[in-house]
Amino acid sequence: MTFEPDTPFATTVHPAHNHEPRRGGARPSLLILHYTGMASAERAIDWLARPDSGVSCHYVIDESGKITQLVPEERRAWHAGVSCWRGETDINSHSIGIEIHNPGHQNGYPDFPAAQMQAVVALSKDIARRHRIAPDNILAHSDVAPGRKIDPGEKFNWLMLAREGLSLWVRPSPILADDPGLGLGAESPRVQCAQANLAAYGYEVEATGRLDAATENVFKAFQLHFRPRRVDGRLDRSTEVTLARLLEARRKCAAA
Repeated sequence: MTFEPDTPFATTVHPAHNHEPRRGGARPSLLILHYTGMASAERAIDWLARPDSGVSCHYVIDESGKITQLVPEERRAWHAGVSCWRGETDINSHSIGIEIHNPGHQNGYPDFPAAQMQAVVALSKDIARRHRIAPDNILAHSDVAPGRKIDPGEKFNWLMLAREGLSLWVRPSPILADDPGLGLGAESPRVQCAQANLAAYGYEVEATGRLDAATENVFKAFQLHFRPRRVDGRLDRSTEVTLARLLEARRKCAAA
């Protein structure tokens, strides 16, 4: 099934097989950014379009910044998998998925080229404008699937997006050499407070006060996005302060 691209920034259409109507009349309110984790953008596009892959996405952006559309935005693509954000578990029905070509952590994890990042900004800005997607709803795959996914990873330039109004971002609090933080198995009111703040932002985590494996995964997801200099799943002061700043930034944004 061929179709016309939804954005002038997509120069190629390569129709994917796996898509369907959005469930329950949902409209896109989230933009999910991934990396392909494959050797080349061409191989990623081929795989994402095949019926036997069990996956798909709306767009792929290659290293040069070329944008290919695979699924019409009105359709539900299969990019997020088992995921959750603010209690919503059918992320695919509520989102648009962009795959940014990068071979990923298992294959050297190179930097994202400038031309590619400029294309991410241009496409994201167009999508966010047309669907009125808020900056704090432009997310990493790792945000909605902690522990299962780590893309697009700590090298992705969220600050660049934030400067274009495409992401909520605060300057990470400095990491202190003498602050190893609380690790797996710790029980503390600090852990409970951090869990509650992460849940308030949108992550799927219970405020139990115990730093269990699920909480460690959420801490890592938060750090990948908002405190990328050290991604260890520990609750140190830097993580706590950065999270508090982020919630305050969102409050101010909502009140503006």
